[in-house]
Amino acid sequence: MTLDTHEQFPLLNRCTYVNTPGTGILSKDVLDWRRKHDEAYFRNGSSFRINQEDFLKGVRENLASLFQADADYTFLVPNFSFGINTFLDGLASSERFLLLEGDYPSVNYAVKSRGFKVETVEVDENLEDRILIKISEFKPTVFAFSLVQYISGIKLNFEFIKKLKAEYPELLLIADGTQYCGTERFDFKNSGLDFLGASGYKWMLSGYGNGFVFLRGRIADRLYRLASGQELPTEPFLRGRTHLSLYFEPGHQDTLTFGTLAQSVAYFNQIGMQTIENRIRTLSVQAFAAFSDRGLLANSVIKRPIHSSIFSLSIDDTVHKRLQEANVVCIRRGSGVRVGFHFFNTVDDLNKILDILDQSI
Repeated sequence: MTLDTHEQFPLLNRCTYVNTPGTGILSKDVLDWRRKHDEAYFRNGSSFRINQEDFLKGVRENLASLFQADADYTFLVPNFSFGINTFLDGLASSERFLLLEGDYPSVNYAVKSRGFKVETVEVDENLEDRILIKISEFKPTVFAFSLVQYISGIKLNFEFIKKLKAEYPELLLIADGTQYCGTERFDFKNSGLDFLGASGYKWMLSGYGNGFVFLRGRIADRLYRLASGQELPTEPFLRGRTHLSLYFEPGHQDTLTFGTLAQSVAYFNQIGMQTIENRIRTLSVQAFAAFSDRGLLANSVIKRPIHSSIFSLSIDDTVHKRLQEANVVCIRRGSGVRVGFHFFNTVDDLNKILDILDQSI
């Protein structure tokens, strides 16, 4: 299909938006849907939620279909942080965790603050080799990590993840997909992962207050073992719920936020994940070469065989200010200025950034 991204995302007519790693943008169709949703609430009160259970079930099923997961083990959560904290609270205190140095705080702090035994691995060009060495030495029971590092954009090799699960089948592989989901095709069932969680407000372009968790069914017996032996609530409005759903989806679910997520899933399906993947990959390969040639990327990034669509540029505040003055939306993260390219970005966006950099460095 022909993508008229500037029609769907009018913000792109006013700026060069490369801050998706910070906040994704909303489409015109999503805004229209949200208005209609709240107008229905305004007009009808509680009656507009009569079919909420079927509606939310449909959201889970569509998410599971997009990412090749099991709908029965798909949970709608307000954000990734809620999802992983809920997961961690269900594990035994004896679990031993392997983490990546400098990974997102929602992963590392959540684990460390609970008192689990922890060791970490340095993230560099030899990341996968370092992981194997540390697993052999430390013998963790859980490896928790982001699929894409939120500052550097370093992306873990997915074939490595599959091989890791094959070699260590009892090792739980717990992944944050917030900086990944929505950028390419993904098959959760065949990924080797046991847990994948993500917030929707970045690459899924679905605004704040929504996220999701996929679990592999076989790990259910390692979660909330005490509760699993207790009787489930018998109230009619909780009929059909499982122990895990009562933990991951407690209380009411917001049809506005999860409906927004559903609209994004529908839009991605309309475009086609293959198309989205191709557009992002093509532009990211060009960006990687251009930024590398200019000496703007860390050696640990340049030396790796694969990379994501997120780049941390080694530029000072003066150059960053020039980008901002030219309406290039990007922010400083860590020691660099971070930019990220989604399917709505174009080679013109990249060239604009390169022109400013070439005039400044």
